[in-house]
Amino acid sequence: MKVTRVEHIAIAVENLESVARLFQETLGLKLEYTEEFPAQNTRIAMFPVGDSAIELVQGTAPTTRSAKWVAEKGQGLYHLCLEVEDIDSALFELKEKGVKLIHETPVAGHGGCRIAFIDPSATGNVLFELSEHPK
Repeated sequence: MKVTRVEHIAIAVENLESVARLFQETLGLKLEYTEEFPAQNTRIAMFPVGDSAIELVQGTAPTTRSAKWVAEKGQGLYHLCLEVEDIDSALFELKEKGVKLIHETPVAGHGGCRIAFIDPSATGNVLFELSEHPK
């Protein structure tokens, strides 16, 4: 598996607009885009920072993973996203190693990326997302 960079760092938030405004006004970060994923009851906002980004994640239903995270732990660091050259081969390699995955095949993600999550039980209780950008 070839990891090319840390694509983004995700922060789980209760209110996307208020935290986005805070990032813009306090840190001077520029909002690149927002995106909604109705099937996953999730909204995101992306803030580029150099070659990476900070992603704000808000669950729009209490049953979403990010909403549960915020309810249990409060707003904060949620996951790390690693960009990979070939997500299909990365997932195949991880499965061959016996790594527990949340997604065994890629799903649609931010900005047209194909993504998959690794189960935190396989990575020292850290949630990792793998992302392959559109060619």
